[in-house]
Amino acid sequence: MTAPTLQEAPPAAPPAPPASPPAAPASALARLRGLALELVKFGLVGGSGVAVNLIVFNLLLHGFGSPPMTATVLASCVAMGTNYLGFRFFAYRDRASRTKRQIALFFVFSGIGVAMESVLFYAAYHGADMSGPIGSNIAKALSIVLASAFRFLVYRTWVFQHDARRL
Repeated sequence: MTAPTLQEAPPAAPPAPPASPPAAPASALARLRGLALELVKFGLVGGSGVAVNLIVFNLLLHGFGSPPMTATVLASCVAMGTNYLGFRFFAYRDRASRTKRQIALFFVFSGIGVAMESVLFYAAYHGADMSGPIGSNIAKALSIVLASAFRFLVYRTWVFQHDARRL
């Protein structure tokens, strides 16, 4: 009988390098930075759209004597056209290329935004009696701001997507 032999243990594996910090916080920070930049660009385009909206509104209502609801709807429609150009070529130029679907979605959601804005304006202008030159501008500005929250969400989610195939 032979004596049992001792087997040597295999050599130990080299120690693992120290763990790198998790990538999630950096990724979350990058997403937050991206969202902040998107909000700034949206605000710049939206701000110019608000200016167009208020100028056209005042020209129609106080300059040409148009009825208040006609003035608000027409001003919103003019601003809608200028906003499309600003969003497409500045704020969301890095997103999916222009398609018929994108244009249609923009104008459908913008139309809903105009309807929201008009209802809010009507409530303030007639319901809260904000019908003077200053009151009508406050009513118009408030209606624009409230409808813009809706617009921001739908434009970034469905209209100017990173990848048009997500629809």
